[in-house]
Amino acid sequence: QVQLVESGGGLVQSGGSLRLSCAASGRIYRINDMGWYRQAPGKQRELVATITSRGSTNYADSVKGRFTISRDNAKNTVYLQMNSLKPEDTAVYYCNANVVPSIRPASDYWGQGTQVTVSS
Repeated sequence: QVQLVESGGGLVQSGGSLRLSCAASGRIYRINDMGWYRQAPGKQRELVATITSRGSTNYADSVKGRFTISRDNAKNTVYLQMNSLKPEDTAVYYCNANVVPSIRPASDYWGQGTQVTVSS
């Protein structure tokens, strides 16, 4: 009923930039918090950034000052602008959204992920 699709990943050199997008579609009444998570090979999935429906943001210490999360509620889309990328940022990036469907209680939805690779 609800699905999230990420885009914008790719290969970039150290110090470069990428902009990730995640669009939610389906029978959506309201989207609460949205966020980005990432998982590197052999590591646990970790939180990167979150944003509330009113625009309040939170970032992992490792990305503060380099990444910016934003959202467009009219488009049901969340973005992640990534600047000054480092090889340590290499991971699969996943979009997450807490969604209230038309007549169902709120629940979390995940995208399939988009690969970000930063070369040294």
